[in-house]
Amino acid sequence: MFRDAVLVAAKDLRIEARSRVALNQIVPFALVVLVLFGFALDPDRGILHQATPGLYWVTVLFTGLLAVQRAFAVEASDRVVDGLRLSGLDPGGIYLGKVAAVGLELVVLEALLLAGVAVFYGTPLGGWPLLVVTILVATAGIAAAGTLYGVLAVGVRVRETLLPLLLLPVLAPVLIASTRAFEAALDGTPGEGWRWVGLLAVFSLVYLAAGIFGFGSLLEES
Repeated sequence: MFRDAVLVAAKDLRIEARSRVALNQIVPFALVVLVLFGFALDPDRGILHQATPGLYWVTVLFTGLLAVQRAFAVEASDRVVDGLRLSGLDPGGIYLGKVAAVGLELVVLEALLLAGVAVFYGTPLGGWPLLVVTILVATAGIAAAGTLYGVLAVGVRVRETLLPLLLLPVLAPVLIASTRAFEAALDGTPGEGWRWVGLLAVFSLVYLAAGIFGFGSLLEES
C-alpha cells in the first residue's frame, strides 16, 4: 500500500511541477486574499493582530479547496480515473498518495502565507513548535477530508460547486482548533494550544482511517 502511495504522490507532484498551476495560480490567489483581508481591517491594527490566526486559516481553507479540486480535475480529464481503477493499485495506497501530494502542496503554501502575515500584517511570530505542529496536523486533516470528498464529487458535473458545499462544513472543526492553537502560540501561552492540536490529531486520524478503508468503494462509484 505504501509503495503505491509513493507512486501516486510522485505522479501528482510531477504533474504539478510541469503544469505549475499551484505556483502560478493558487499561490498568487492566496496572497491576494491575505492582502485584501489586511486592507479590510488595516484602519484598526489591533483588530488585525487579533484576527490574524482566523484570517490565516480561512485563507488556507479556501486555497486548500482549490488544491483538492485541482488534484481531482487531473483525474477527471480524459477519464484518467478509469485508469486508476484498472491499474491494480491498492485503493488505500491511491488515497494516501493523493493525501500526501495535496498535503505537501499545502505545507509549502502555508509556509508562504505565514511569511505573508508577518510582512503584510506585521504580526510577530512566536511559539514556533506549536505553530509548526499545528500546521502539519491541520494540513493532514484538510488533505485527508478533502481527498475523501474530492473523489465523491469527481464524477459529478457540478463538482466545482458541490465540493465546497460538502467539504467546508466538515472542515469547521479544523478551522476552529487551528485558529485557537495559533492564538495560543502568538499570545505566548502554548499550553492552551496543545489541547486543540490533540483535537486536530483525532480529526485527521479519523478521516485517514475512513479514507484508507472507504476510498476504494467511493472510487468505484465515481
